[in-house]
Amino acid sequence: MQPKANLEPNLSSIKHSAVNENNHQKISKFELNSIDGMDSDQVIFSSFSELELDLIYAIHRNEFELYYQPKVDTKESMIIGAEALIRWNHPKLGLLSPNDFIPLAEKIGFINNIGKWVKKTACAQNKAWQDANLPAIPVSINLSASRFMETDLVSSTRETLEQTKLEAQYLEIEITETSIMKNEEIVFYQLDELKKLGIKIALDDFGTGYSSLSHLHHFNGKIDILKIDRSFIKDLSITKQEDANFIVHMILQLSNHLKMDVIAEGVETMEQLKVLQNYNCNTVQGFLYSKPLPAKQFAEILNKQRIEPIR
Repeated sequence: MQPKANLEPNLSSIKHSAVNENNHQKISKFELNSIDGMDSDQVIFSSFSELELDLIYAIHRNEFELYYQPKVDTKESMIIGAEALIRWNHPKLGLLSPNDFIPLAEKIGFINNIGKWVKKTACAQNKAWQDANLPAIPVSINLSASRFMETDLVSSTRETLEQTKLEAQYLEIEITETSIMKNEEIVFYQLDELKKLGIKIALDDFGTGYSSLSHLHHFNGKIDILKIDRSFIKDLSITKQEDANFIVHMILQLSNHLKMDVIAEGVETMEQLKVLQNYNCNTVQGFLYSKPLPAKQFAEILNKQRIEPIR
């Protein structure tokens, strides 16, 4: 069973975010103060839709669940890591993917609450696997851009590791290029502090943000792992020299020069895998090996550790 991080919704934090959003669905501080005799929480929450309120209470109701997708060393056919991916078991709408609710969480100022839940749950689950004598692997989590603006990021991460008794080397944090570019100086400072704890940092969706191959050296010393975006992987071809082939090959060569590890995500076909192997990219993630799995099912394949492509 997946360990639960049952956290009460932080109403004051959400209220503050809602006020600061100041869009058509929110209420301004002036409007808030002008309503006589009405509790401020009531005013704020009356402006939320039913789905938004469901989302705010989803943690408290244990409706979130983490799925895990293996990262595979294709030379050894071994699981060497996993990415934790959140799902929402909505009582009426069924199982929802992140695309269905993460933008909503960002809009209403609830994204950092979700991020803290993911971090605590992933760390607790990984430690539970280790305590059950399953192979020890790092598990990566995704952090939003706004989380890097919060002053408690490093201290809360240290606290989570201490509470769950998970060694820092078994937690990886993934961040997108666009998140870095929103406030580069602050983000780089936070990354440096996280790395001091022993956490590895992965740059997710590389190639889709503001940077280019020429800027890759800018991340040297800040980033340990590059994840090549699936938009490049899907067009890889053995028979045709597509633009994607050239771009992926260049990323791999530059990453090797900068001593960064590389993971190709979204690998779905044997042809894509063969091209990557020809370019000496031997760590992949994608449906070719496994879709994201609930914790119990992932534990079963982790116990075997060896994994083969699904033909």
